[in-house]
Amino acid sequence: MAQDGVNRHQLKVIEYQQEEIRVYKEQFEGRRIRFTDEQRRRLATKARALDAKVRQQIANIATPDTLMRWFRELVAKKYDGSAKRGPGRPRLRDRIANLVVKMAEENLSWGYTRIRDALHNLGITTDRNTVKRILNDHGIEPAPERKRKMRWSTFIAAHLDVLAAMDFLK
Repeated sequence: MAQDGVNRHQLKVIEYQQEEIRVYKEQFEGRRIRFTDEQRRRLATKARALDAKVRQQIANIATPDTLMRWFRELVAKKYDGSAKRGPGRPRLRDRIANLVVKMAEENLSWGYTRIRDALHNLGITTDRNTVKRILNDHGIEPAPERKRKMRWSTFIAAHLDVLAAMDFLK
């Protein structure tokens, strides 16, 4: 018996709220109601919990299709990672660029592809053109020209042990 009274009370509350919505709609007289994002979120969340038939019967302020579209947009917005993404591929760190330069200076016959493959063996994935750009930025020429022109510091570093041994032979 007490349950029956609660149901009647709930029905009266629902009927009153439906009438209140009709009055609000009459106030707007066909003009479009502007909702905030928070209002859309609340309505869409509540509408999603209802069956399609129930939504069709009780949706007064917005159509059931609009409510469900708001819900889909809400879900899509939740999983949208565009705010976290930056423009394009992230630049290589200076440490990796220094490693590319060091490999090129120590191995004069290595071209862009060989350096890229050596980096890949170290677990660093990069592109051949990235290696080329790094070397160009540091003023290092491609492998054939680099092989012909050796700097004195590179020559001495490569032959230091032989030069030191020659000094002891005198």
